Amino acid sequence: MTGSDSPATLVQRLASFAIQHRYENLPAAVRDSVPGRILDILGIAAAALPLDTSTAVLDYVRDTGGSAQATAVGLPDRVPAALAALVNGTLAHSLDYDDTHLPSVLHPSAAVVPAALAAAERSGAGGRDLVASVAVGLEVCVRIGMAGYDRSAGDSLYFARGQHATSICGALGAAAAAALVRGLDEDEVASAIGVAASMASGIIEANRTGGTVKRIHCGWAAHAGVSAAELVARGLTGPPSVFEGRFGFFQAFLDGRHDASAVTEGLGSEWAVPEIFYKPYPANHFAHCVADAAIALRERGIVPSAIESVHIGVAGPTVRTIGEPLHIKQAPQTGYQAQFSAPYVFAAGLMGGGGLGLSLDDFTDELAQDPQRRALMAKVTVAGDERCDAIYPYQFPAIVTARLTDGTEIVEEILVNRGGVDRPLTAAELAGKFRDNALRTFPASAVDTVRVRVEGLAEIEDVATVLAPFGR
Repeated sequence: MTGSDSPATLVQRLASFAIQHRYENLPAAVRDSVPGRILDILGIAAAALPLDTSTAVLDYVRDTGGSAQATAVGLPDRVPAALAALVNGTLAHSLDYDDTHLPSVLHPSAAVVPAALAAAERSGAGGRDLVASVAVGLEVCVRIGMAGYDRSAGDSLYFARGQHATSICGALGAAAAAALVRGLDEDEVASAIGVAASMASGIIEANRTGGTVKRIHCGWAAHAGVSAAELVARGLTGPPSVFEGRFGFFQAFLDGRHDASAVTEGLGSEWAVPEIFYKPYPANHFAHCVADAAIALRERGIVPSAIESVHIGVAGPTVRTIGEPLHIKQAPQTGYQAQFSAPYVFAAGLMGGGGLGLSLDDFTDELAQDPQRRALMAKVTVAGDERCDAIYPYQFPAIVTARLTDGTEIVEEILVNRGGVDRPLTAAELAGKFRDNALRTFPASAVDTVRVRVEGLAEIEDVATVLAPFGR
């Protein structure tokens, strides 16, 4: 791939890693982790179908038309692979329920899984090839994200510059996955990543001032990954110095500040994939330990009427997302706003929810404005806590202090997030989350068929059968 006197560039090293890791060469922990990632994404995608933004993307894809190559959730007929990836990636990221890598705070599966599924179906690949491509794509995505993580500041340089690291890095991980499952060779995999770097995008201003565009970010990243692989298969090429070059990715996105060792160190021997956190609750991840603390208080028998005040201590950098401005967080107007409110998540957890503790049913517009929940939220304050700061962003801890009307003070410390390797979800819990989500849109027969096929992915000869029940 490179001359004997020429060191491999970063993208060439990633491509070599990708080609070397077929299904049989994956560590067991990595191989076993992937079907759960796919199942999680498909359940979330199914649950997101009723959203207005989902309707918009589905309508767009219907009107665009093209070759029947891959299945888009919610569409009766197959569509071009890149468009199927656009639909499924958009749906997967629309409910803030998709998995998260820490400390990069990336949501890698929502871009990589849809791209890999679409490319696998388009090329007639089997389940083992799909598993390998997803594993490689996730690892590439996370490593590029970590290259832009400032360890001294404990923050992502992408986010500090207003860029959505998930969709930017996701496009490159999606390209690696799509190229691998498409059967491209090492040079072509490198080119696909290089081409996708010119397509990678996403700014996060909508998180601050409104707009629904963030929901398409992972869809667009998946679309870019599949498109890059298809174009490279037809002869397009990417620059070999796409990352470290004078006008390369790191200069363009990070002003040249990056950690190249995060891309290469332990590549192939140390995997991030099994450590990606699942989300047990459909809320901003910063508030998940708040939910656990509230659930713990409820299990102690604490009821809303017994509470005089609640103080939530979290990592300082998360306060602006889930605790400020406090008067807004204490009175969310919509279910979507409630997902980003620590006071609401506390109230929902204390009052009891569905699913694995809180489900989508607990984040409706009606419940966000429920008088009883509003009364409880008005008693909740949120601030940074030094102990939480010391742990963040490897976990999103919460220390919740509840003062009761009888003067009693109860403290619940939740320092480790549920859904990661230290507090993993069981296979039954993952299947339960999938069914809870998918049954909102599809009949039990379709839901159970998809679950069984994904769980037995290694034995599936044609990936097209996996997603077929979720077409309409």
